[in-house]
Amino acid sequence: MKSKNLVIIVIVSMLFQGCDYLNFDFGTKRSEEAIARVNDAYLYKSDIETLINGTTSKEDSTVIVNNFIDRWATQQLLTDRAKLNINLERQNKFDKMVEDYRNQLYTKAYSDAMVVKALDSVISDDQVEAYYEDNKETFTLNETLFQMRYVRADDLNDIYKLKREFTRFNQKDKDTLSSKMSDFRKFNLNDSLWKSYQNWSAEIPVIETAETWQLNKAQNYVQLKDSLGVYMIYIQDRLERGTQAPLQYVRSTVEQIILSRRKQDLIKKLRTDITKDAIKNNEFEIYK
Repeated sequence: MKSKNLVIIVIVSMLFQGCDYLNFDFGTKRSEEAIARVNDAYLYKSDIETLINGTTSKEDSTVIVNNFIDRWATQQLLTDRAKLNINLERQNKFDKMVEDYRNQLYTKAYSDAMVVKALDSVISDDQVEAYYEDNKETFTLNETLFQMRYVRADDLNDIYKLKREFTRFNQKDKDTLSSKMSDFRKFNLNDSLWKSYQNWSAEIPVIETAETWQLNKAQNYVQLKDSLGVYMIYIQDRLERGTQAPLQYVRSTVEQIILSRRKQDLIKKLRTDITKDAIKNNEFEIYK
């Protein structure tokens, strides 16, 4: 049981502590003067130079450095004690894990840099639409969506005329309502946008007072009132949960998928090209 706990301590300390502990030069004997030692491991002044700057007071600098030395020493002592309690085969296994992790960090950093340099981030409407059409079945709604328009009217004297223009909503009505926008404290006449009930309720909280039946069908006028005024809401259309999501609603998701695929393709090409170049330049060969 003690051995198992020590194994956990070693792995956690090596992989999940601060970046300071991922410096693989720590403990290596160098020509400069050491400031601390734990058995055969040494800590040097150059290892702690980045901990403080010119604006750090002398008192704070002393605390920061001493705390770092204490943490470094504790890690070294735990590692040394663990090595005494773990057989060589398991130590080699852990060393391999650390080396693999180190290689993964370098590989990812290099791949990411090459991808950023080569990635074409421009996505045309045709590309978005083509991907959406080819993968429609994967875009299924997990919530009900609504297309709505609304206005909040403070003046009730003209409410009936306003309601007629708002519900009929032909081109003349649209022009008339647009010219009155300064009279409304809150409004949205763009009923082409698909939003979830949660998003609509965040925009117009009064909708939460509506009865369920009032929101259950499209082409439906709903009038609600709160302390601020009268809200005229028109549900232009409604899509039920489980039906196909409209492109407008999932467009950003489609764009992210396309970008992700481009990145994967670039990484795959990078791996293939680097191997081919290495073989061509006699940097890599397989002995048979």
